[in-house]
Amino acid sequence: MSNPLLNDEKLRAAAAKSDGSGWGAPDLETRAPMTDGPTSPWNPATRAMTVGGTVSATAVLFVLLLAGATVGWLGVEAPRGEVYKFPAFAIGGVLVGLVCALVLAFKPNLAKILGPIYAVAQGLFVGAISRAYETYYDGIVVQAAGATIAVVAVMLALYGLRIIKVTDRMRRIVIGATLGVAVFYGISMLMSLFGATPTFLSSSSALGIGFSFLVAGLAAFNLALDFDFIERGAKERLPESVEWYAAFGVLVTVVWLYLEILRLLAKLRDR
Repeated sequence: MSNPLLNDEKLRAAAAKSDGSGWGAPDLETRAPMTDGPTSPWNPATRAMTVGGTVSATAVLFVLLLAGATVGWLGVEAPRGEVYKFPAFAIGGVLVGLVCALVLAFKPNLAKILGPIYAVAQGLFVGAISRAYETYYDGIVVQAAGATIAVVAVMLALYGLRIIKVTDRMRRIVIGATLGVAVFYGISMLMSLFGATPTFLSSSSALGIGFSFLVAGLAAFNLALDFDFIERGAKERLPESVEWYAAFGVLVTVVWLYLEILRLLAKLRDR
């Protein structure tokens, strides 16, 4: 999930860590910019985070994600409409991605290195799972990808037009709900080891479909928080390296949204 990573505390931490001054650096709002020449990392005229720079970093991560997804897609053996082999490297990609996300939660200044690694690793899994879904539900990947792009575009428009305004209350609610879903998924994975996974997670019942709609909607609202994080970071002129951390957060959210939509469409097909 993305926005527990992209919040006010992490925004400050990313800024403090990015310039090499460490966790003991003064607060951004109270620190006066240095004027000892162009080499100063706090010279406001040089190397500040921008929305355009974040978009470029995000684009790079998505290219890497698609490259990894292509490898993952080709690694699935599914002749005659049935998956015979799911590549082990796809599961490995999930584990590598999880490690990258956990490290970046504490070391946001490493986003320029770990962000691309996460994108490729997660792409391996996304490509493989997409191929598996496509094997049983013809055309579902195109539908899920199209729906994901549409949701991102709509949320960007709603945020840009200020129809959706990110307030502190909204931020707390969305982040809290996101953490709640993450904990629930984690517990469900542990339960599955003992053969007791909640049936509605994969069921096409009204409860299962409703849950998927709810989680997909939550992922969509996380996008608004991502956009807000980027906008505030650019206004505060955070270091340029924070662009990669913000891009990583957007990538996490979009991948989550795509997978939830993929699951939702599969349930609707089963009705």
